[in-house]
Amino acid sequence: MVGLIREKIGPVAAFKTAITIERLPKTRSGKILRSTIRKIADGEPFNMLATIDDPAILDEIKSAMNSRNIG
Repeated sequence: MVGLIREKIGPVAAFKTAITIERLPKTRSGKILRSTIRKIADGEPFNMLATIDDPAILDEIKSAMNSRNIG
């Protein structure tokens, strides 16, 4: 995947790690969700989104990242 990203987007794309998770959260705004997932990856505190369909999904994402020593 790293090679494909570098080929299609270029070396400016700093893709290093991919984590497979069971499901993704659904919200009305993906921008806020991406920001929240970034905060989880950076180990920063985050607020639970009011518009998320199932708040447990963020805990699943956090657990998957923690298992790979991310966040």
